[in-house]
Amino acid sequence: MHHYYILYKPFHVLSQFSPEEGKATLKDIAPVAADIYPVGRLDFDSEGLIILTNDRRLTHRLLDPVFGHEREYWVQVEGTIGDDALRQLEAGVTITIDHQPYTTRPAAARILTDPAVPERNPPIRYRARIPTSWVSLTLTEGKNRQVRKMTAAVGYPTLRLIRYRILNLGIDGMRPGEMREIRKEDITFPE
Repeated sequence: MHHYYILYKPFHVLSQFSPEEGKATLKDIAPVAADIYPVGRLDFDSEGLIILTNDRRLTHRLLDPVFGHEREYWVQVEGTIGDDALRQLEAGVTITIDHQPYTTRPAAARILTDPAVPERNPPIRYRARIPTSWVSLTLTEGKNRQVRKMTAAVGYPTLRLIRYRILNLGIDGMRPGEMREIRKEDITFPE
């Protein structure tokens, strides 16, 4: 029998169930059966939505790049981001992947005004003289540390990164560490 969950992965938790000395893992926050695994990864210093399942067919569809699907990230960046930087993010920027230049696929980018996000523990660094901005960035690919590399490439380093949505599944109303069971029918792919 297949099971499906969405989890709001907190900051400084590894996206794995296997233990790693000195670091919290999904095992510490997600009481699920041993055959349940995360679909994809979020960096240790990122937070947000992770899908957990034992459905290998769904996992394949979500991880194989041929089935590019939307992933929306809410990104707090250092500085007041402008329209030029948003246009660059939307068009695709050149970053480094495996020591090689890589141009990202077109993305959707927009400024977020006062997004409803839970406080992070510990909080991000605060500098009174340097403002921050929030950006929604929707990608259809998932390279290692891609969002952080993209915002840095346009001159706005990432301070906080939250994966807000995968396909139609989001973390609205969820708190870090919260998990919800869902049905396969709750996951919709575009036609």
